[in-house]
Formats: sequence, C-alpha cells, structure tokens
Amino acid sequence: MSRNFELLQNLGKEELVVETVAPAEPEMQAEPLSVIEPQLKLEPMELDQLTKMVQRVFLLPGPDAARAVVFTASESGNGCSWICARVAETLAAQVSSNVYLVDANLRHPTLHQEFGVDNQEGFVDALQRGESARSFARQLSRPNLWLITAGAAPETFDSSLGSGRVRQMVTDLRASGYVLVDAPAVNASNGAASLGAVADGVVVVLRANSSRREPTRKVVQDLQAAKVNVLGAVLNQRTFPIPQSIYNRL
Repeated sequence: MSRNFELLQNLGKEELVVETVAPAEPEMQAEPLSVIEPQLKLEPMELDQLTKMVQRVFLLPGPDAARAVVFTASESGNGCSWICARVAETLAAQVSSNVYLVDANLRHPTLHQEFGVDNQEGFVDALQRGESARSFARQLSRPNLWLITAGAAPETFDSSLGSGRVRQMVTDLRASGYVLVDAPAVNASNGAASLGAVADGVVVVLRANSSRREPTRKVVQDLQAAKVNVLGAVLNQRTFPIPQSIYNRL
C-alpha cells in the first residue's frame, strides 16, 4: 500500500513553520529497492522521501546529526510505527553502524507486526532485569538492522519511560549505533516527552487531512516545554501535493 508522506522541518521555537521536501536531484536519488530491501514494497517516491528524511535527521555533517531519535504521533492512528520502521530500514542501508529499533509504545506495541516477528522478550524485560538491551535485539533483513520488541509490556510500565534505566539503555545503544524509538502518541501518554528527554530529539508524525494546526502547535510547545528537541515532523498519508503557500500557513 502506498503511503505518501513528506518531512516537515523547522518547526520553530515559537511558531509551527514547515517546509516541503523538494524533488530529488539526480545525484540524490534513493538506493534501488533491491539494495534497501524493505519489508514492504515502496514506491520510488517514497524511497526518495525516506532517503531525504534520513539525510536531514541522521546524516547531517557536524554535531547536528542525531543518533538517538524518538518517533511519536500527535494522535493515535497516524502511522508512526510504519514511518519509524521504514526510516530504520533506509538508514541501515546507508550506514555501516548498527541501527536499533526499540518498541517503547507499551500500550499498543506494533513494531513486531511491521516485521512479521513475535513480540518476545524485549524492552520491558531488559528494564525489569537490569540487563543490556542489546541482548534482546533481534536481527532483521540487514546484518546491521536490529529490533528490540516491547516484550511483556504492562501498561503500568509506561510511567517508567523517563527512568534512569531507560536513559542508560538509550546511552548504551547509542554508543554502538543509531537508535530509533517508537513511542506512544502524545495524546495518549507522556511517554514521548520522557523518552525524548533522553534522546537527541523527537520526530512528530502527523496525518494528512486529520492533524490540525492548533493541536499540533500545542504538541510541539508541550514537547519543547519539557526540554525536548523537536527535530521535525512527518506528514503521513498525504493523498495529493500541497502547495508551499498552504504549508506556510500551518
């Protein structure tokens, strides 16, 4: 199934300001499908947008490049897990370092379904036992792509997402590669803010024709008030191109 999406960056500290992703130049084309090997077949434009997203979030030159990023939705049902999984696949195709996907959406864990694996011991089990998260990582379609499922994830553990153990887990994983965390939707839990505080930043997934300006602005403001670095947003399930003039009013 095709899912059109665009990376919206420069959310601003006082206003929600977004930019479209321009068409790729010839030298910036995404890698072929056979190289990226996604779990789901993607359209060339989707691969192109994913490549740009990876470059603008993870592969910037200098100190601005992020290595641990939390993906959250402004509200449930925006396709955050799908975006997080596809970004991880694309990143793993472009770097030699390990890429760790962590399912921290303890209320509704779905990353294991994205890759067709069981939700065995994972994130919560590592925290409860005080063990390294890497020992719970499962290798996926590429040698450097790993998934840490939610595991036996009681909803009550959601309140522990900002704990020192979580911080140590992210730090340990970050030291050996890239970390992408699938977090609960902002309207369902404060987990995204807690996780964002221990990561390099947060990407917010919006849904075209559903996510509204004022609630989205409040999401960004709340995250920033919690000292979370908002790296940008993804407009998911876009069904038609949106002119720049409309983006500028968001």
